[in-house]
Amino acid sequence: MKRLMKREGQFNFVLEDVPIPSPGPKQVLVRNKVTLISRGSEIGGRYTNEGVVAHSSMGYSAAGVIEAVGSEVTGVAPGDRVMASAPHAEYVVVDAEPGAGVRHLPDEVTFEDATFWPLTTSAVMWSWSSGIRPGDALVILGGGLIGNLCMQVMRMTGPQRIIVVEGIPVRCEIARKLGADEVVNFNEEDPIEAINRLTDGAGADVVIEAVGGPAGVLAFSQAQDMTRAGGTIFLIGLYHKEPLRLDVHKVMNKKILGAAHLPYRRVEAAKVALGLLLGGQVRPQEMITHRLDGKTEAVEAFRLLYERLDQTMCVTLRWDED
Repeated sequence: MKRLMKREGQFNFVLEDVPIPSPGPKQVLVRNKVTLISRGSEIGGRYTNEGVVAHSSMGYSAAGVIEAVGSEVTGVAPGDRVMASAPHAEYVVVDAEPGAGVRHLPDEVTFEDATFWPLTTSAVMWSWSSGIRPGDALVILGGGLIGNLCMQVMRMTGPQRIIVVEGIPVRCEIARKLGADEVVNFNEEDPIEAINRLTDGAGADVVIEAVGGPAGVLAFSQAQDMTRAGGTIFLIGLYHKEPLRLDVHKVMNKKILGAAHLPYRRVEAAKVALGLLLGGQVRPQEMITHRLDGKTEAVEAFRLLYERLDQTMCVTLRWDED
């Protein structure tokens, strides 16, 4: 079977041939149909990493069919359609304990849409912990996969206005299609001045920093200028590669929160996320810009996301067309 692996050295992704694994007593073997690349963590934490990355960490959003189950597994069986927290590969072994790594998929959810379930679940928990309230002015910095999912999920809380700040045209257009009230292209106007104008000088009630990476350093600085007194800056972005500068004069009377996953509410959040996918409030198909063959093009998919960001949003990998 084929699986994606990260070897020593930056960008050193390879597709390698290995035997199909066997599940342990409390595990299941899943034949992946589709996997989703989560650009932020998989580029920032894996692709550009200098060292070796364990295959088990090479992705976490997969959907497929159970091929075999361990001797102590109950509740799932061969042939079941599942979402799996698992890496990019033709076959994966996943823990089958409740809430551990696999969830049944309703027939109404396609395999491709199902790969968005884990991150939609995270977006639900971030919505709960961000403090956003009905009537708030919400600013989302970054219109990538995470920012876009947060926009769709957080609309359910009833904000008065959602403003997305992004500089890549394809992402700006997707944000408009999927429900942003305003989209600010930071290559065309100063985002701080734009937020001041759009909020009649009051500033945002909540600013979500979903940029991450080196560009997130500037985004965090801008967030401090965009947030009103008494408002909240909510940090989701990672892999900035340097400390984030905090201006005490700008953040006085403002809250700064790190994104919380609320593990004690994960099962509840997963149910809410599935309902949003089923109900069409979260629309993965309109976020996907590229579909590639995992067995032959997985390495190219990451090169695409790293080198041609102006052309991409979400990229999925197909592992089995049956």
